[in-house]
Amino acid sequence: MNELSFLYEMFMRLIPGIPLTIQLAASSVFFGGILGLMLALMRTSGLFVPDLFARGYISLFRGTPLLVQLYLIYYGLSQFPELRSSVLWPYLRQPWWCAVFALALNTASYVAEIIRGSISTVPRGQIEAAMAYGMTTSLMYRRIILPQAFVRMLPAYGNEIILMVKATALASTITLMEVTGLAAQAISETYRPVEIFAVAGLIYLGLNYLTVYIIRFLERSLSPTSVVSKHAQNRNYF
Repeated sequence: MNELSFLYEMFMRLIPGIPLTIQLAASSVFFGGILGLMLALMRTSGLFVPDLFARGYISLFRGTPLLVQLYLIYYGLSQFPELRSSVLWPYLRQPWWCAVFALALNTASYVAEIIRGSISTVPRGQIEAAMAYGMTTSLMYRRIILPQAFVRMLPAYGNEIILMVKATALASTITLMEVTGLAAQAISETYRPVEIFAVAGLIYLGLNYLTVYIIRFLERSLSPTSVVSKHAQNRNYF
């Protein structure tokens, strides 16, 4: 078998792992985004206890390796009899849910700081104007602060999504057969790690290139100049 045919065979063998990789990344980004938003709101609430809790959470998960967190969740949670008898155990005993849980908890700590930093860039004058207008805090966040923060956080958040796509490779350590898991399986059969990991790297590169394209499209679509241009076109049309 020549080199090109071997690389093609390995590429076809690793393709079935792409859906699982995407599912892990998308699920962790979704749940981590929700938790990260909650933590960011705690950090910006001005309340001592929620802020202290969020700071502790962020320091814990940013200060420890993701692989250690994954192992603690996958191997450590089973050591508690109360958890094994709870309604959560049918989920937490499955590698997929443990991987999503670990990835989501980890990314939430980074997303929280991204959102908090974006919220802090909203001009203070807009917030004071909203308060003078009589807006409630929840309405002010929903209509003024969060929409602007979302646009400002896209570049940094896009980087975090890319990191999550690459972090899904760690799921292979707990028996999940995503791209890296299938690559490790193929290496144990062929003993050709360089070629197989090169193919796996190309697959991750393609997934991340697609992610970058989507993020840049959102940046262009949601930029202030683009929004103003669309409003002007609509006004001229009608």
